[in-house]
Amino acid sequence: MTDQPQAPEATLPGKPTSAARTTLSHIMTAHDTNLLGTVHGGVIMKLVDDAAGAVAGRHSGGPAVTASMDEMVFLEPVRVGDLVHVRAQCNWTGRSSMEIGVRVMAERWNESTPASQVGSAYLVFAAVDEEGKPRTVPPVIPESERDKRRYQEAQIRRTHRLARRRAIKELRDRRAAEGINE
Repeated sequence: MTDQPQAPEATLPGKPTSAARTTLSHIMTAHDTNLLGTVHGGVIMKLVDDAAGAVAGRHSGGPAVTASMDEMVFLEPVRVGDLVHVRAQCNWTGRSSMEIGVRVMAERWNESTPASQVGSAYLVFAAVDEEGKPRTVPPVIPESERDKRRYQEAQIRRTHRLARRRAIKELRDRRAAEGINE
């Protein structure tokens, strides 16, 4: 087999963070509760994934799939009657991957008090073509100092994800070489 020279990939024009930001809002009902009477964490995680998926699709200009979810943090319980707002934006892009940051806010549906943060998460999405193969995404262009900070923090999280993956693979390879099969 001979190595064929590959044509360089065209660099797509960048998109500002504001181009794909979105907010998904939902009123929590009794159908959303767990055995403790608060909203099930899985319901919140689904809303987080939905909002992040919309941002990933908007930013990449097509289909994108969830590759991983990092640091899903639940800060306060969500209750029946809470109006939940899930705010998402693209923090960082690689060749075909995007980190989407999500903030979950909640307020009582019938009160005029400000919403408070009840959760947050970081998700990595991969842009895919019609055949499910990775496709190139446009670079994200941070617009504000907050966006720049989020971009830098996303690079740190990416470095940690890759290092963790590499360390686990090395450990498994070493144990396999020692004849330890689990």
